[in-house]
Amino acid sequence: MKKARAKARRTAAAKKRASAKKPAAKPPKRAPLTKPAGTTCKVKRVRTKSGRRKTVKVCTRPAKPTPTASPGTTATPAAPLPTTPSGAPVVLPAPAVAPTPDPTPAPGPVPATPRDFTVADADRLLWRAGFGPIPGQAEQVAAAGLDAAIDRLVRPSGTAQLVGPAPRDDDGNALAPLDLWGHDHAWWLDRMVRSDQPLVERMTLIWHDWFATARGKVGSARLMLDQNELLRRNALGNFRTLLREVTRDPAMLVFLDGVSNTRWNPNENYAREVMELFTLGANRGAYTEQDVREAARAFTGFTGRWDDGIGWNTFRYDPNRHATGSKTIFGRTGAFGWQEAADLCVDHPLHASFFVTKLWGYFVPEPPDAATQAALQELYVGGGHEIAPVVEAILRHPALLRGPAMVKPPVVHQAGMLRALGRGVDTIAWSWLGENAGQQLFDPPNVAGWGSDWLDTSRWRARWDTAAAALMPSIVDPWSATSPYDPLETPQAALDRALEHCGRPRLTPETTAALLAFATTSIPLGLATWARGPRRGLRQNALRLLILTSSDVQTS
Repeated sequence: MKKARAKARRTAAAKKRASAKKPAAKPPKRAPLTKPAGTTCKVKRVRTKSGRRKTVKVCTRPAKPTPTASPGTTATPAAPLPTTPSGAPVVLPAPAVAPTPDPTPAPGPVPATPRDFTVADADRLLWRAGFGPIPGQAEQVAAAGLDAAIDRLVRPSGTAQLVGPAPRDDDGNALAPLDLWGHDHAWWLDRMVRSDQPLVERMTLIWHDWFATARGKVGSARLMLDQNELLRRNALGNFRTLLREVTRDPAMLVFLDGVSNTRWNPNENYAREVMELFTLGANRGAYTEQDVREAARAFTGFTGRWDDGIGWNTFRYDPNRHATGSKTIFGRTGAFGWQEAADLCVDHPLHASFFVTKLWGYFVPEPPDAATQAALQELYVGGGHEIAPVVEAILRHPALLRGPAMVKPPVVHQAGMLRALGRGVDTIAWSWLGENAGQQLFDPPNVAGWGSDWLDTSRWRARWDTAAAALMPSIVDPWSATSPYDPLETPQAALDRALEHCGRPRLTPETTAALLAFATTSIPLGLATWARGPRRGLRQNALRLLILTSSDVQTS
């Protein structure tokens, strides 16, 4: 046993000595270096640091050619430096981190809805671009065609006309929106119900949410109503003009502290929100804190006077309150004032994508595809920031007319029901009903607007209350001895009567079947004739409420 182990040890040692004697593997030969074309080499004698001389080879590469425009193209000349209104040149240093526009494909034409414009398409268009149809209007619009419908919405002629009885309060008196609580909501709701330019009112509502101000802080009904008219006047105009107007609007100056923004103590509120919420968007790398600080200095100079019993008044621009001197915003330097600061936001490379995405979201529930996004941005920028062409392209897009439904905002739901029922504004209850449902006009929850705060279950009961209030004047008395109903009225006839009363809203087959089943089971077969009378009235009231609170009527 010991001999075997010793033999194994001797064998292993022999193998180890043999492997150690093997020559190491030579590394693979490197491929010979090739000299670039045009390289020249010379042999020179040079002196080393130690003082000795040695021979070296020195090679010189050819210089790189200067880039030139490809055949058939011309080099783009340098853009002239912008100047301020005073004529002073604006220096354009390279920004520390240049904002990069959103990557988008080459823009093409914005897709349009196919020519088969149906009654259902017309109904949705009237809801998305306004506050829904009055009875029979969807059929008329469908017969006229998509082009005629869009043209009338986007290019209304003359001043808006309010068709129908003037609004009243609960006592039958004229509204006093400047003086009484809730009258401002009712006053604007009336315009939504009666205006013959529904898209203008809908865009005014969009801008009220976009540039949100609230009467609670502004403290003046007059300033809020003046701003409302400003938004209406620019509803389908130019966004650059609209932003300038909003920047110096007294209600906005109070709401975002422009009146206290001075050269001695700049206030950043408006500068921050104009970038984050109005023009560029948050967390997109579009601006820095330094941009906000510098823009705040540019927006200085506005002032107003506060008087007890009157509130804010006498707004003006005071050059002595303005921070003069150089400011650097988005990498551009100049003696910017408030107009230049607003324009820089509109001219920012990331503004167009923000504008298109946000505006699209008011009309279509799903974001646009990349091609549509690029086409709308091109339309917006190429058209000089005009609003109407972009809105028109969105209204024509298949995603609006043939895409998924959207939940109607509470005030749109209010106005649409009144239009369908043929009822005007005759109570201030619409104000607190709107508040309960999550949208009271002139009082958004914060500077970001309403958002989707009203899309929760706690607001659902308020929508039922709103529908019940809309139906209240026409409620059927179940005990009337002069009931116009046939004692043998069929369930289908009862449903048709209810649909006619509600303006014949468009319902899915599933909803219609459920309503018919309710109409059938609510009056049991075999019930005595004398007992059917009150049941017919109760059934009619219930059918109307179920129709107006159905998911089909809550969405468009």
